[in-house]
Amino acid sequence: MTDNAEERNAFPGGDTQSIWQGTFPVPDYPALDWDLTTDVCVVGAGIAGLTTAYMLAREGKQVAVLDDGPIGGGETGRTTAHLSDAMDDRIYVLERVHGEEGARRIVSSHGAAINRIEEIIRLEQIDCDFARVSGYLFLAPGDSEDVLDRELEAAHRAGLSDVHKLTRAPIADWGSGPCLEFPNQARFHALRYLTGLAEAFVRQGGKIYCGSHVASIEGGAPCKVQTKDGRTVTADAVCVCTNGSISDMVRTHTLQAPYRTFAVALAVPRGTVNDALYWDTGSSYHYVRLQPLDRADAGITKGDTLYDALIVGGEDHRTGNPDHAEERWERLAAWARERWPQAGQAVFRWSGQCLEPNDYAAFIGPNPDGAQNVYMVSGDSGQGITHGTIAGILLNDMIAGRENPWATVYDPRRITLGVKPAEDFLMHNADVAYRFVKDYLVKGDATSESDIARGEGRIVRRGTHKLAVYRDDEGALHECSAACTHLKCIVAWNATEKTWDCPCHGSRFDPYGKVLNGPAVEDLPPA
Repeated sequence: MTDNAEERNAFPGGDTQSIWQGTFPVPDYPALDWDLTTDVCVVGAGIAGLTTAYMLAREGKQVAVLDDGPIGGGETGRTTAHLSDAMDDRIYVLERVHGEEGARRIVSSHGAAINRIEEIIRLEQIDCDFARVSGYLFLAPGDSEDVLDRELEAAHRAGLSDVHKLTRAPIADWGSGPCLEFPNQARFHALRYLTGLAEAFVRQGGKIYCGSHVASIEGGAPCKVQTKDGRTVTADAVCVCTNGSISDMVRTHTLQAPYRTFAVALAVPRGTVNDALYWDTGSSYHYVRLQPLDRADAGITKGDTLYDALIVGGEDHRTGNPDHAEERWERLAAWARERWPQAGQAVFRWSGQCLEPNDYAAFIGPNPDGAQNVYMVSGDSGQGITHGTIAGILLNDMIAGRENPWATVYDPRRITLGVKPAEDFLMHNADVAYRFVKDYLVKGDATSESDIARGEGRIVRRGTHKLAVYRDDEGALHECSAACTHLKCIVAWNATEKTWDCPCHGSRFDPYGKVLNGPAVEDLPPA
């Protein structure tokens, strides 16, 4: 293994905190400026929302999509885009929780999602760097080879008969030891795909309205969706595809935990890394893939050498906890360079948020509070691209009145009897309760506003209230209530993203208190 620090330092560009997909411009769509009647209203223009909308439009439905930002402006724009039926929570764990037949249905649904993405790309001629590749699961330090053997047997029972064990992964300069090869996985550029999907949806007669913040959803026959600007969408059905659900305000949020996950893209000379997906078996596992880069992507060239991006993710932590992002990115880069010493400078780095359900399967189906004709999707479990595509298939079938074999395992109303998830989430909900009491009783981060640096935020107690106080780059202070508008947990400052994050259920707000992510739908009120 060689130290290529000189090469890294000589590489043009430099570390950024941008998202690698953010270099790709998405088209603008107007805000909704009038009342609207349609067959189906889809809330959210990420992978789940646009896949659902596209498939409903192909069924002949009139569909309107609302989003408070641009298409892909949420977590879809932050994905590392592993398209895989190699489940990151392990198939043998899914068997223990959902039974052998339930695990088979979960695995087959992810495989079907990859196939559907490939079919849409071919049908709509979307240029998005899609490629079928193999995936390799190898051991994290300290893990036993028995983990691979158990997973191999479970994969075969789940229908993945082509999965097999190798003596090492195809990494030239590092001996991984034994691994499992999962053939026929895939990768793509998510925003390029989403842009093509949106354009195809519009060609089918669909409507997309960005900059349209949904304030409330009312089930019924018909349903009513109200925007913050006072517009009303009347629809026969509503599909809420907002990552953290804004239609179910309690049940699914108590059955999943929000996590921040980190990613760094390292420049590698083209042709020096085998194009594949890679994962290790760690509890906060590493996930790696290759992404072709154009010369226009951050000017990534050095002489005549072309470079691609080695995207490395991991270092997860609970949302609302201290992020120490610089250290996490450095650890990710160091881990990758031990295995791929040709990896050069970090050219992109970012973080995202995933929601981990207590039983490892997403929530896709009827709103659990019984709201008539309202459907939801949440709980991406780190596999949001395939979960979002599964949602498009499943919700389309439900609205069309067709049976689908996946419906039971993804039902948001399900009760899962697996012992370990129940133990994990008793601890999770106990932690939420502890934080709720602690945050209201203990004084804030800063003793006074004068302790807050420019560009930073802190929680400050004033009398019986806690305030989220941000000092902007000019030195002006901006004060909001620190109580999340979802269920009143106290938010925490995320110094990396410059956001206020709720540690209980994952709502996020900008420095001035504007809501960015559900389940909250309202801004933090002024102090």
